[in-house]
Parts: sequence; structure tokens; C-alpha cells
Amino acid sequence: MVKILQKVFFKSGLIMLVMCNFSCKQDAKIQEITTEQEPSDYYTESYRPQFHFTPEEKWMNDPNGLVYSNGKYHLFYQYYPDSTVWGPMHWGHAVSKDLLEWEHKPIALFPDKHGLIFSGSAVIDKENTSGFGTKEKPAMVAIFTYHDMEGEQSGKKNFQTQGIAYSLDDGDSWTKYEGNPVIGNDGIKDFRDPKVFWNPKEQNWTMLLVAGDHLQIWNSLDLKEWKKVSEFGKEKGAHGGVWECPDLFPLKIEGTDEEKWVLLISINPGAPNGGSGTQYFIGDFDGTTFTTDQTEPQWIDLGRDNYAGVTYNDAPNNDRIFIGWMSNWDYARDTPTEKWRSAMTVPRKLTLRKIEGEVFLVNYPLDNMKGIEDKAISNSQFELTKNQKEMIPLKYGNQSEIRFTVKNPEMTLYFSNEADDNLDIVIDRKNQVVIFNRDKSGKIDFSKKFAGGLQKMDMSNLPEEPVEVKILLDHSSMELFINGGQYVMTNQIFPNEFYTAMTLENNSNDELNINDFTERKMKRIWD
Repeated sequence: MVKILQKVFFKSGLIMLVMCNFSCKQDAKIQEITTEQEPSDYYTESYRPQFHFTPEEKWMNDPNGLVYSNGKYHLFYQYYPDSTVWGPMHWGHAVSKDLLEWEHKPIALFPDKHGLIFSGSAVIDKENTSGFGTKEKPAMVAIFTYHDMEGEQSGKKNFQTQGIAYSLDDGDSWTKYEGNPVIGNDGIKDFRDPKVFWNPKEQNWTMLLVAGDHLQIWNSLDLKEWKKVSEFGKEKGAHGGVWECPDLFPLKIEGTDEEKWVLLISINPGAPNGGSGTQYFIGDFDGTTFTTDQTEPQWIDLGRDNYAGVTYNDAPNNDRIFIGWMSNWDYARDTPTEKWRSAMTVPRKLTLRKIEGEVFLVNYPLDNMKGIEDKAISNSQFELTKNQKEMIPLKYGNQSEIRFTVKNPEMTLYFSNEADDNLDIVIDRKNQVVIFNRDKSGKIDFSKKFAGGLQKMDMSNLPEEPVEVKILLDHSSMELFINGGQYVMTNQIFPNEFYTAMTLENNSNDELNINDFTERKMKRIWD
């Protein structure tokens, strides 16, 4: 669809060039169209995201091994190179200098006699604790789960173990450690997803491992020999499914010197809106044990399509940069794409912020995304009286950033097109809830679980002052950020045509003031 629409658009531009006797208004339109450049055929398939990471082809899921080294951000990911549905897992690989434009690299890790290569992490062994490199040329070390498919199929429970590999050429080629696996399995069915980081409190390496319904913490001096030091979570958090993809890191609460530790745990199923989701805990870590006073589960994203997200090791300025897999295991294998399947969220910066007396883990797109912002259309400000609707044509459709500020929002946002697709978002300050409805958003019949009814997000701590509403709209996704990432919903969408209009409706009895409304085109990152 996207490719066809683009070709039609540019052909019409050529035709209009010869129509020189039209009105001044039409002349302006001609000038606008002729300034566009036709993109190549690369990355123009139906529903192909234009400013989110996707593999060139075939299946992708969890981000793995997020690490910054020698001026490049490395993104490894779960990858099956022979099909667009899940299969024997490898580690795919891509690099970026700015987390905007990506260079695809050869497959990094392949299955071997120990099993498939499931999720994990990567570190730079700067002190050469492993002996794989030198201090002058430290090794990049990948830590991952081996999955023995034959063992699983035979009914064994110890089919997942942990292995390591190292690279001396910045991730371009890899050597598996001859002593693999470095952590065996005493009979835990789901025992996986090692996240490793340098532990400044203990001056050693710390590994997080999920073990069914809880977390294990292990320490090592050399990345080879590991000792379990604590556990967490058997009676904390949500337990509607298997725990996966842990991460642990310190953050200061904005505007203070108070530091807290944040633990991420993905869970499938068991998310509030169905299927896969990622919860977080705010607490303390003494070098061996994580503790928290948190009594209720908190979620990093209340949409249905942000899962298995983890953060970068060694990011510049100690920033905590998060990337998630933009899908849900309820329907991930069925989405209506052909050459490739799945995308990542835009990279987001995580911070701790105290709002209305409560500390939130805030996640918001990186400031450097301004590097792919292009033309903008601004309506500045307008007012909506009681129950009034305002229809705003969308010039850039499904490749745009939409942003505005509003105080005490009680409103509905309707996205529509000429194919009668409709996507509705209710932002209800009075009832402290956001409702996302994609039941009629476009193609939904590929899975009974995709539409899933109304998605709801609690919004009980939204401040009284004006807040920003920001929407990133790509060819097959929508990311909604309210109040700078205090409340976030990420969802896939598959409209039959690009959305061409957004209608704002005032649901309150008072006048609703919309300020700083802007629609901005986002550039393709694949040219």
C-alpha cells in the first residue's frame, strides 16, 4: 500500500508540472509537490515503518546486547533469517552513531551444539577481567541464553543455560567461549535472558536472570565463573505469566541528589491490557540484593505493543536509553507484513520524576529525534466550546509527529481516512483514564486478539497545569506520550490508507484551550 501510494503521488506531481495555466492556489500546490524527491524502493513495502528500526527481512523480536562502544550504539536482536515467523533464534546486529539511522551488519551469533541463541546482553570488558582481550583492546562480551530445543521437546526442564561469546573487532565477528555454558540449570523450565552490568558497589559483574516467576541475581569476577547471591519477586509485582528480560540500573530523581534503583521485568502473558507488557519496580540495590516498598505493579507503557525492552550499557553521559520490541505475543506472528515482521520502539530516555508526590519512571523520545524532524504545520492555538469538534486535516499522515498542550484535558482524538478507518483516543482528566480503541483502525482480522477491545490507562496523577500531548505516527504504529512521558501507550496499527484527518472533541462542560498545535513531518531514516 505505502509503496503504491508513493508512486501515485510522484506520478501526479509530474503531471501537474505541465499544467501551468491553473490558478495561483494550484500553482502553490505544484511548487510544493515538485520540491519532494522520490524515495528509492528500499524500505517502501506496505506498512514498513519509515523512522523506526526494522530488519531488512524476516523475523525479529527482543532487543539484545544494547551497548555503546567506540562511538556506536549496537543493537543486537532476536532474529530468524529463514522466515517471517518465529524460528531457531540467532542474534541479528545493527549499529548507529545517533540512534536514528542504522547500518545493518551480518548475523552476530548462530545456534550451536548447546542450542538456539535466546535473549541476553553485552558488555565492554574494559579491565580485561575475562582475559578475552587486553586493557588496550578490550573485548565486547555477549551473554545469552542457550535454548536446547530437543531437550525441551523431550520433556526435560533444564533445556535453558547461559553462554558467553566475545568479539575483538567491535562486534563484527564472534568467538564462543569453549567453556560454555557458564551457568547450568538444575531444573528450572524458564531460566533465561541474562542482563549483565559492571557492579560499582561490589567491583564485579552482576547478572540478572529470570527463573520462571521471579528474579535471580548472580555475581562474577571474570564473566566465566558465577555465583548466585540473591532472589527477588516471588511475592512482588504481577505474576500473570512468565517473567522475562530483566534490567537494573540507578537513576537520580530529577532535581534532587536522591538516587534510586529501577528494575524492569517483562511478563507474558499478564499485562493489564492483555498479552505482553513490561513492569517496573523502584527500590534499592546494595550490590547483591534488590528491595522495594512498592506494593502495586507499575507499567512502563500501557499500550499493547512495547515488550522485552532493555537499556544501553555504557551510554554517553550515563543516560539510560531504552528500546522495546514493538509487538505482543498475542498476535506477533500474524501481523499483515510480508517481507519482514516486527519493529522496535523509538529509543527513549528513562528518568525518575516526582509528580504530585509520586515518583514515576518517565520514558520519552530522545532529544536527538529533532534530527529527523522536517516540515511543520502549526495551527498555534484554538478553543473548543462544550461538545464542539474541530477537524484538522493531516498533511503528513502516517509519518508525522503531532504535538499540543492542553490543561485538564477531557477530550477525544479521532484519526480517520477515506477508507472509513477510525482510531479513537479518549483523554479523560475527570475520570483519570486514557482509553485507546483500535477496533476499527484498519486491518484487524488477521488475529482475534489484535483489536482486543478498549485499552485503558490509569491517569490519576496528572498535574493541574497544562500538559503536553505528543504522538509519533508511523506507517504501522502510534506512540502516545502524555506530560513528557509520564503516561505512555504504544500500539501497532494497520490502516487501509494513511490517516488524513484528526478530529478533536471537547467532552467537558467548559471551554477547552489547545495551544501550540503542530503537525511535523518525520524524515525517512532509510535513504
